[in-house]
Amino acid sequence: MPLMTILTEAELRRVVRLDLEAVACVEKAFCALATEAVVMPPILRLDVVERRGEVDVKTAYVPSIDGFAVKISPGFFDNPKLGLSSLNGMMVLLSARTGIVEALLLDNGYLTDIRTAAAGAVAAKHLSRPDSHVAAIFGAGVQARLQLEALKLVRPIEEARLWARDPAKAMDTASELSRHLGIPVSAEPDPAKAAAGVDIIVTTTPATEPLILPEFLKPGQHITAMGSDSEHKNELAPGVFKIADLYVADSAAQTRRLGELHHAIDAEVIGADAAVTELGAVIAGKAVGRRGRHDITIADLTGTGVQDTAIAAFAHDRARAAKVGTPFES
Repeated sequence: MPLMTILTEAELRRVVRLDLEAVACVEKAFCALATEAVVMPPILRLDVVERRGEVDVKTAYVPSIDGFAVKISPGFFDNPKLGLSSLNGMMVLLSARTGIVEALLLDNGYLTDIRTAAAGAVAAKHLSRPDSHVAAIFGAGVQARLQLEALKLVRPIEEARLWARDPAKAMDTASELSRHLGIPVSAEPDPAKAAAGVDIIVTTTPATEPLILPEFLKPGQHITAMGSDSEHKNELAPGVFKIADLYVADSAAQTRRLGELHHAIDAEVIGADAAVTELGAVIAGKAVGRRGRHDITIADLTGTGVQDTAIAAFAHDRARAAKVGTPFES
């Protein structure tokens, strides 16, 4: 019988890091959406409302990748009160030739964290000004930390501000990031001041009411919104779309249903059938991204199955090269 490899979170952390190779892996996945016959079904989601919980199941078949992943991703947002992570889960990697399970990746959400942060780097690489050097991060969790780290891989970030609903947590995270990244990171309790004059804004929260208002913004800024991955979440006020020069979705079908675009459509700021530029098309040169220094650009990242398939295959390849993991006869 074929052997399946079991990979633990600790093993995956040894072989997969947030680096330029991980960013390139996710960039290629987005490009595949625009250039290959990708099969990516809608996200399956289960809500556990009384626990502020949700479970997403994502998958995609990408012809240029030998395997495909099915990811089960729970997010229970009261978990930190219990001393637990908000996110956990696992991925199953199957052969795209036979359907046989090749690996069970018990990552507890680690690979999702990496591919999400890498997607933020990809968006910034293709949509922000190349000389962007000041960033504002909204949120103080794992993804807030990783998004700033990811930005530094693709842009010359020299300074950052951090806003979070919990000022004490914002201060702790800012201090931690300053030490880790070697740049000044300050906690800013006023969201308008956090966004004022920065080059890149990244929102990483489960907010249900807008955090970024149109009056916060100035020409030349880029905004990556990545928290709105279900219908009730919302980080950007619909009015932001009125002043933006370019809106880019990771998947137009998804953002019309559950991203920031969905709220702008509900507010009748944008028509439900309006044309939407996708990030993969910008990467592949099929669509125009930022046109000039003074453009305001938005990336709406809801998380796609192609990212999960790409990072799972990437992790499996690295694990095989490092001879990491436990073989198991299925």
